[in-house]
Amino acid sequence: MLDQLSAGLGLRLAADLTLPLTPDPAIRDLDLDFVVVDVETACSRSSSICQIGIVGFAGGREVLTYESLIDPEDRFDAFNTRLHGIGAKHVRGKPNYARLHGMISAHLGGRVAVAHSNFDRAALGAACANAGLPVIDARWLDSVRVARHAWPDLPSHKLNVVAAHLGLEHRHHDALSDARVAGWTILKAMDHTGIDLDGWMAGPWRRQVAKSARSPWPTPAENGPLAGERVAFMSRHSDPELPAIVADAGGRIMSGLGETTTLFVVAAARPFTFGIRRSANYQKAEALIAAGKSLRILSGDELRALVSAGAGGFKTN
Repeated sequence: MLDQLSAGLGLRLAADLTLPLTPDPAIRDLDLDFVVVDVETACSRSSSICQIGIVGFAGGREVLTYESLIDPEDRFDAFNTRLHGIGAKHVRGKPNYARLHGMISAHLGGRVAVAHSNFDRAALGAACANAGLPVIDARWLDSVRVARHAWPDLPSHKLNVVAAHLGLEHRHHDALSDARVAGWTILKAMDHTGIDLDGWMAGPWRRQVAKSARSPWPTPAENGPLAGERVAFMSRHSDPELPAIVADAGGRIMSGLGETTTLFVVAAARPFTFGIRRSANYQKAEALIAAGKSLRILSGDELRALVSAGAGGFKTN
């Protein structure tokens, strides 16, 4: 299970096992929406990483994969080996974490990095500390929390349960397979909920969900530039002021997109991402428009402009 990249970067382990691996500069230049990382550990110490898998996603598909066995320079506990099948003999002659740090940082650094729970992030941090190396600078997203919000009725949100629910092929406790499934969990959740990646990263969606369960939408004003409009949001969390603006302008906020919706707000600004345009709600909106429904797809900025202009004569692309 040597290092490999699917994007044609052709990385190979160097012959000298004492020097750090030099990442291909093309890795840092790849335009990725997010990367997913998963690690397996040799024992109870979180720093004992013995396998890592990384999958990069762009435009709703996998564009890069990387995996490597790692010599944890630590003991292997029988419990851990039973989980992932990796033992001391498998990592003999493999690079240690210090040697792979630059490669891993090239994949994750400066990007949205997804991990299923905080375990993988913490393990990388512990491995960095153990090797005296800087912590990887990434913007982290927990796919467990995403899955809990997207599919709250599942009995568990472990990767194997989520994979089975989504019909994803999965080899549990294989770092690359786990990373792949966590990545597809994010994509499927975006499609299922209509929340885009920026929305998941914003954080306030968690509080907004809890708040919306306790209190109704604001009551619309009797008159205003949006009087008679029925407004649905794909990701209202991206601009939390919009519901009040809509209500003050006389618009009625709907709980979801339907045949009576007249304005559908899908993101804070244009251009809309590929993930938004391929989402089920966006495609449903396009289908309603094609069927002759009086529906306009807007950005949050366009909705604000619509209110400011008094709603008259406003056109969208």
